Amino acid sequence: MTGSPSASGAPDTPDRPEAAGTPGGSGGRLDTADASGAPGGSGAPRPSALALAAAAGAAAAAIAAVLLDLFLLAPAALAAGVLAGHLLGHLPPAGGGAPAARGAEPPLIRAATEVLAPLLGAAAGLVTAAVADLWLIEPAAYGIGAAAGGAAAPLIHRTLGRMLALAMSAVVVAVLLALLATALVLVATGVDPLFAFAAMLDHGTKPDSIVTIANNGSTLYLSAVAVAIGFKMKLFNIGVDGQYRLAALLAAAVGGAVSLPPVLHQAVIIAVAVAVGGMWAGLAGYLKVARGVSEVISTIMLNSIATGITAYLLTTDRLAVEIGTNNIGTPQIAESGWVPGVPMGFMGARVDLFGLVLLAAAVGAGYWWMLNRSRFGFDLRATGQAPEAARASGVDVKRMVLLTMVISGMVAGLVGMPQLLGDSHYYALDFPVGLGFTGIAIALLGRNHPVGIALAALFWSFLDQSAQILDFEGIPKEMAVVTQATVVLTVVVVYEVVHRWGRRYEQQQVGRELGRAEVAQ
Repeated sequence: MTGSPSASGAPDTPDRPEAAGTPGGSGGRLDTADASGAPGGSGAPRPSALALAAAAGAAAAAIAAVLLDLFLLAPAALAAGVLAGHLLGHLPPAGGGAPAARGAEPPLIRAATEVLAPLLGAAAGLVTAAVADLWLIEPAAYGIGAAAGGAAAPLIHRTLGRMLALAMSAVVVAVLLALLATALVLVATGVDPLFAFAAMLDHGTKPDSIVTIANNGSTLYLSAVAVAIGFKMKLFNIGVDGQYRLAALLAAAVGGAVSLPPVLHQAVIIAVAVAVGGMWAGLAGYLKVARGVSEVISTIMLNSIATGITAYLLTTDRLAVEIGTNNIGTPQIAESGWVPGVPMGFMGARVDLFGLVLLAAAVGAGYWWMLNRSRFGFDLRATGQAPEAARASGVDVKRMVLLTMVISGMVAGLVGMPQLLGDSHYYALDFPVGLGFTGIAIALLGRNHPVGIALAALFWSFLDQSAQILDFEGIPKEMAVVTQATVVLTVVVVYEVVHRWGRRYEQQQVGRELGRAEVAQ
């Protein structure tokens, strides 16, 4: 079954985004080319046709949303406007030969793109409108959102690749199934699910909540990227939790003990965290290549050891001092070691955005470049998919295993940095824990692709933040946990179905091409 550990101790699922159409395969390209003339192939619409379709869709969506706003709620008017823009994009003057190219695809692909295009367009429009509504009046904000969604829908319909459409459909189906399961649990407990979901949506879209979601999402993103690096090599690094906690503790201790100029001070703290995380993960890598110990077992044991070391060091007679009541932590880092936040008062938020959110974005960009634009990334993916073939081609498999674990641990060492340098400025008993295990679920949900992981991290963070309001409404906030767990479970199952269908479809395509070649001969 997908997700069960393989012989190497890593789950089979994480290495299949390429087969399922997720970016990150050969060269990391999107699956936009199709021998049948699908978008991206010879039958793809010209850039001018795409621009015309987007412009027509944006104009139609904005006009329809403004007019419908007189009779409907603004979000409903926006969604209807995006649908109007999507339908207008089907007309020949706007899209050229794109509908004919889609007509050559299997019915399942056509249905997926027809549903996904307006759905994703409406989602993009609602997000744009929600952000614009923070400083614009509602009609203007939703008009801009409708224009953005109306432009996105035709572009998505014409450029969405075959297998990527199926992969995204799998995510949509999984989310809907998770919401349905959560609704059934709420009904069984006597709670109106529509009321609960509306309360979560209202609270989760407030300015303070949006900033908190981005802050928490950055730490979850770093954790998931650390896990995904191992997944690409079919290595199951369960030790991210211990790696980032030990790294944050020692980095905070060093940062609180020294006084350096601002940039140098921050660099030293981050360097210590990276070094500690890489060293701790490297122990598991060494045990695997030198003694054949499964990284699953070794990282679990190292988590326990890291917990013990942290508890031993975080005492008042070693690295800790008294902080407030019933709390101890490392000495506070001097202000020269803080990373300033980005004030978000312009959108009405009283919370600053972590400055190290940019670090998370840089790590994601570096992760994509390493996988798809470097020799090391090619060797990493090749070793994960076929170790014997990689060894035959001259790749040192043991060296790759060790380096991959070290790099995964180095990224894990960064997980606590946004919180440490952007908010708390010391490591204490109340420092966030459990982020490593959450990163495993997010990596699975995001299919190990940097963009997919970012969306999954934000979705997970949204559920965590929006669920806080449920306690005030007399509803257990653990309902969000039900949704999170169900999403992960259904995504794994649905992706396996998509993978099998896609593999069978590709085999049929190859068979047809071979048949044509034989007839031609």
